[in-house]
Amino acid sequence: MEFFGRHCFHLPPWARWGKKEWMENREAAGEIFNNKLGWDLTDFGSGDFYTIGLLLFTIRNGSPGDPQGKGYAEKVMIVREGQVTPWHFHWSKMEDIINRGGGNLVIELANSTPDEKLAGGRVQVQVDGLTRSVEAGGKIVLTPGESISLPAYLYHKFYGEAGKGTVMVGEVSMVNDDDKDNRFLDPIGRFPVIDEDEEPLYYLCNEYPV
Repeated sequence: MEFFGRHCFHLPPWARWGKKEWMENREAAGEIFNNKLGWDLTDFGSGDFYTIGLLLFTIRNGSPGDPQGKGYAEKVMIVREGQVTPWHFHWSKMEDIINRGGGNLVIELANSTPDEKLAGGRVQVQVDGLTRSVEAGGKIVLTPGESISLPAYLYHKFYGEAGKGTVMVGEVSMVNDDDKDNRFLDPIGRFPVIDEDEEPLYYLCNEYPV
């Protein structure tokens, strides 16, 4: 919360709700529950969140397969120096990843093969409307204000550049479907095991008290 506040990024009021507010608003908050909006934290099964992990907040999202619903999603993420989100692509989703402030975001890129492995050859992407090209596994560094467009089937991993500080990262995309549209190069876990030794300050999107 302090980091978002320092960068003047304001979350919706329900980002701070406790159990009482969620129980009182269970009917009105159907879109939040159904589309998994809110806080999300993962260590990708690593058991080492600060090395391989991600903290994010889904601000808006549509419902996969609903042609009458929102066709877009938006997230904000906190990415620490050297904290890796591992190689993955999406079968359907195209997304823009935006450096909203703080340090620099390093994104490594590779095309995918027909059997969904890392491909060789050059990768061509759009960075704020400008065409950029790197070798397979090459890096593009986004400074605050810069963004990159990532089409479906394009492998990517990202992390904060060492020595530059924590990064506030935005994502604007097509509808997000974490259940069916994430292809990780190596098998991963999703939600970390939590030692429930005290009441949560904020609830994760998979644990709302309803």
